[in-house]
Amino acid sequence: MIKLQPGEHKAIAQYIYAISAIILDDSKGYLIEGRLSSIVAELGCRSYGDLLFRAQSDKTGTVRRRIIDAITTGETLFFRDNSPFEMLRHKLLPELIDRRARIGGRIPIRIWSAACSTGQEIYSIAIVIKELLGDLDRYDVRLLGTDISDQAVARASRAHYGALEISRGMDANTLARHFERAGDQWKIRDDLRALASFRTLNLMQDFSSLGRFDIVFCRNVAIYFGDRDRIALFGRLERALDHGGSLVVGAMESLSTVCPQLEPKRHMRSVYYQSRVAAPVVRDAGQRYPAIPA
Repeated sequence: MIKLQPGEHKAIAQYIYAISAIILDDSKGYLIEGRLSSIVAELGCRSYGDLLFRAQSDKTGTVRRRIIDAITTGETLFFRDNSPFEMLRHKLLPELIDRRARIGGRIPIRIWSAACSTGQEIYSIAIVIKELLGDLDRYDVRLLGTDISDQAVARASRAHYGALEISRGMDANTLARHFERAGDQWKIRDDLRALASFRTLNLMQDFSSLGRFDIVFCRNVAIYFGDRDRIALFGRLERALDHGGSLVVGAMESLSTVCPQLEPKRHMRSVYYQSRVAAPVVRDAGQRYPAIPA
């Protein structure tokens, strides 16, 4: 296997930061090798410097996308750290529905999984909604999953999972209610799949065109960013929250010094954040919820 040379680490790390905001310091050489070695081998690169040259000179962006897919492959499972989903079921959704029910008509619910990976988080959210609300005819539910990885987004959209993926967080009863067999895999049932849309998105870029959301899940993403990028990201996420909207982050993340305009609130063992100064209520549902791009 071709080894990452000390002089190559800085250049590769700078390139990865430029395309993803992920910081790989001098201690992360093993991660660069572990994630990119297969691409080096498949492309017949003589070195990691050669891989970098190919990525920068490839006008199609194919090599860049492959590097993003490899570097951002993360830990994911259904109902990961179950507390946020219990909070969604018992706190965030009931309070949202109570506020919206007073207006009349179909109740809009818009939730964004900002780093959806291969879809386990957004489908866990969909399952909670279905089990809590039952018949969804009274509701206008729109879920959005985004990720920087094209490969992850494609898999999330397909919604097929192998036995090992299903075994990680999915109990037998939930599986039987919400999945069906697809050969040697399982796929989410069509009624839940229809609730979600997916797109590739780099969170370091402007996402204001997505509109506002009632609930945003952005868990364990910014832990790989520097302070400046974390401050910028959570500032934009705060502005993406609708009136009374909630932001859910990872269990080990704290935003008290990162985004002071977000106020932490606790429910049982979980913490969520809301704007200290609530955004004005937008009465026009079309204005609040612009169409999610395909």
